Amino acid sequence: MLSNPATKYRAFPAIDLPNRQWPTRSITQPPIWMSTDLRDGNQSLFEPMNAERKLRMFRTLLQVGFKEIEVGFPSASQTDFDFVRELIVGGHVPEDVTIEVLTQSREPLIRRTIESLKGARRAIVHVYNATAPVFREVVFGMSKPEVKELAVSSVRLIKEITATMPETEWVLQYSPEVFTSTELEFACEVCDAVTAEWGATPSNKVILNLPATVEVSTPNIYADQIEWMHTHLARRDSVIVSLHPHNDRGTGVAAAELGLMAGADRVEGCLFGNGERTGNVDLVTLALNLYTQGVSPGLDFSDINAIARTVEHCNQLPIHPRHPYVGDLVFTAFSGSHQDAIKKGFAAQKAAGPDAMWNVPYMPIDPADVGRSYDSVIRVNSQSGKGGVAYLMEAEFGVVMPRRLQVEFSGEVQNYTDSHGGEMSAQDIWNLFDATYLNAADAKVRYVEHHLFDHPGQTGKAHVQGIRIGVEVDGQPMLLSGEGNGPIDAAVHALQTIGVKVQVRSYEERSTKASTDAGDAQACAFLELVATHGDTGKGGERFGVGMDTNIVTASVKALISGVNRLGLVDVDAAEPVAA
Repeated sequence: MLSNPATKYRAFPAIDLPNRQWPTRSITQPPIWMSTDLRDGNQSLFEPMNAERKLRMFRTLLQVGFKEIEVGFPSASQTDFDFVRELIVGGHVPEDVTIEVLTQSREPLIRRTIESLKGARRAIVHVYNATAPVFREVVFGMSKPEVKELAVSSVRLIKEITATMPETEWVLQYSPEVFTSTELEFACEVCDAVTAEWGATPSNKVILNLPATVEVSTPNIYADQIEWMHTHLARRDSVIVSLHPHNDRGTGVAAAELGLMAGADRVEGCLFGNGERTGNVDLVTLALNLYTQGVSPGLDFSDINAIARTVEHCNQLPIHPRHPYVGDLVFTAFSGSHQDAIKKGFAAQKAAGPDAMWNVPYMPIDPADVGRSYDSVIRVNSQSGKGGVAYLMEAEFGVVMPRRLQVEFSGEVQNYTDSHGGEMSAQDIWNLFDATYLNAADAKVRYVEHHLFDHPGQTGKAHVQGIRIGVEVDGQPMLLSGEGNGPIDAAVHALQTIGVKVQVRSYEERSTKASTDAGDAQACAFLELVATHGDTGKGGERFGVGMDTNIVTASVKALISGVNRLGLVDVDAAEPVAA
């Protein structure tokens, strides 16, 4: 049993912000993006990245379009220090990209950090100290004035050291660590002191990063905190308000979105949300959320699979198969009702034309926009229905099944998945379709050949169509003959010579390019049959399917397919002419 939360945990208080504006706002432009995959993301790994993986990640971030990248914690390890030096000395940083490094508010660490940046064209020095009560009182034993002085003295030192290195354009970033648990008035007081010490101006802005170092409240409260700071900070025109949401409550993306509505200018996070504990905010999800609302995010995720594989390699962590936008199964529907809706949606989208607004059920984004194909959108297991089966048969093999055949064949698929378990690929479904309708192993009657003939009917009547069908019945060659008002009717009469009495309930034919070994354009015939005794329908209805380059041949094959599925062949009653 869980303990009583009311006696163990303190609810985070609401913010007194009676005139809050963020609930009525929308995000209409992307934020300044800053990736911390190489710092915050890396320091959370069981096995931190080596130099090769770090450089590969850096290059991927450049390809995506990040202009600000936090590349390490150079005072924390020689590996990080050397990597920063390699980026600068090796010429890996493009002219329009700014690298950022993190340091604690301690003099030796600050000096070491700035040393790592020697020769950089432009660099962000990110300094932080904890401001929340539990850290002041429990971790460091410091008073509010001492905490404030630590922040100001650290900024003063950074300003003094960087003044001796004018070849670099220096940008200050300050974070009141655990901002979300800090009294707003005190957080604002410290931030104002920092911007005053740096001498922030509209042309020399300070980045004030307001992190949800630990997510302790609902996203609306974080938005209230950001709006409060946005409206109370001194020198607001000389400040870039930055967000750094973590995901302890699982609402990091929501907190970032609401924080942007509340007045923030910038977001720090990691691709796919890697980071300490439950992770940093997921920048891919955040950016593509904007994209699906008609806002260009300014980041390129048009080949999401390549990015995902790189991140998995560099982090040595798998991406969840249902991760938004990128998971291997995120565009995959197994549910029968979902599959049916998606199939209809794709058809309507295609009919609407290439310039139509995207409007496919269950799919907030077009998979093609992130470089994903439609091949895996619908996959079949024991939960699937006729819509998914029909979609795969059409998309993969060009077979457009009549609605009632969809129902019939989905039952065959259901039986297969129930007995075999797991998932069926498109090829598995085709193999089952072939074994059920086209080349059934237990077929009593097998088509060999046919020949058409006709002769004049009685006076005033139409010509009579005749057919001779060469078949094998239980392995024995036979020649069946019949006449009717067309090839199918004639073939129905021919089959009566081996005891088969059927009525054709429906007939459809379509051209297709089936993915068979031959790969040729084929005609596909679908006949729905019912067994009869005289004129009275008996037994169940079954579909037969035939495929051939000739439509009449396909139709005869479909008839024989349906007869086999009905199980009506009575060899003892047959009186055929031997072939």
